[in-house]
Amino acid sequence: MRLLQFTAADGWRGHEQKIIYLYEAFRDFGYVEDQWIVCRNDSAVLRVSREKGLQALGYDFKSEYDLKFAKVLAQKCRELRADIVFIHSSKAHTIAVLAKMFFGLDIPLVLCRTMIERVDTNFFRKWKYNYKGIDKIICVSQPVVDILKFAVRDHSRLRIVGSVTDVARFPKTQPDGLLSREFGIPDDHSIVGNISAFQPMKDIPTWVRTAAELLKRGRKMTFVLVGEGGLEKQIREMVAELGIDNHVVFTGFRRDIPDVLPEFDLLLFTSDNEPTGGVILESYACHVPVVATRAGGIPTIVEHEVTGLLAQVADPVDFADNVERMLDDVELRKRCVENGYRFLMATSTKEVISKQMIEELQEVLDRYPNRKK
Repeated sequence: MRLLQFTAADGWRGHEQKIIYLYEAFRDFGYVEDQWIVCRNDSAVLRVSREKGLQALGYDFKSEYDLKFAKVLAQKCRELRADIVFIHSSKAHTIAVLAKMFFGLDIPLVLCRTMIERVDTNFFRKWKYNYKGIDKIICVSQPVVDILKFAVRDHSRLRIVGSVTDVARFPKTQPDGLLSREFGIPDDHSIVGNISAFQPMKDIPTWVRTAAELLKRGRKMTFVLVGEGGLEKQIREMVAELGIDNHVVFTGFRRDIPDVLPEFDLLLFTSDNEPTGGVILESYACHVPVVATRAGGIPTIVEHEVTGLLAQVADPVDFADNVERMLDDVELRKRCVENGYRFLMATSTKEVISKQMIEELQEVLDRYPNRKK
């Protein structure tokens, strides 16, 4: 198989990390003859790909309706003798459809979908998800499938392949005081953290209110937020209004997550519409206990009282109760950490997910016997 992965995303989130993980796994396990990543010139995907020595092709294109680039994409696929295009973003989806409709792109298209979001909000969006040239839509969890069913007429095209984590990136499973030294966190404080973009679906306001509730109860804790985003100013103002400035640390964006995450005594994950939650799986790798929201695809990877604890959406009191329970109950915490790691190794490693993904891609390619496998 000669595989071309295509994204028009600019930033760096879980889906973009997934593209890199899949490329590495397909290469390391010999699943492809050759492969490329097509992305924007100014994107994080291109930067990371080049840092890692991956075959990435950077382009400038104006919008998802850039017909000139759609033509370039079709030409590049022919030049590379690509067998299949694996699409990873909505704008890339549109461009690939245009390339197929107008510029003779004659190879199968497979779409990867990771958002729990209605796509039948306008005629064109609904049409492109039903376009006959999209052979399969691979979803990260059942809730993603369920939301797409409102738009996609042929449900047989919808498949599930879960989130992926590179366990080898997270060898550290015990804290060494990195955050305490850097931010002057007292030794007798539990560190409750989250790694998240500051955007609405992450529901950071509930995270902050949970912190305030726990501090009101007299808990000795420091709360650490790793990330950045458009809502950061609003979150900082909220922290100040609640008077908990001295107990909340904003680290900004960091590239040393494998070193930072094991410093948490607990991951507090308050997202209200998450497809799965990659940082939860990374916490399992680092042996960090998890309290997360009973929402979206989160319950597909967090089983209450087995691999973690689940709290009600936007309920800081319920979150605080579960945080206290997890930190105070040694046996519960030990059980959840051990089960979480087992779950990760059985379902979400690069080995497991790349095999499932290549099987889905190959099944599409098998429908075209004249194409090279």
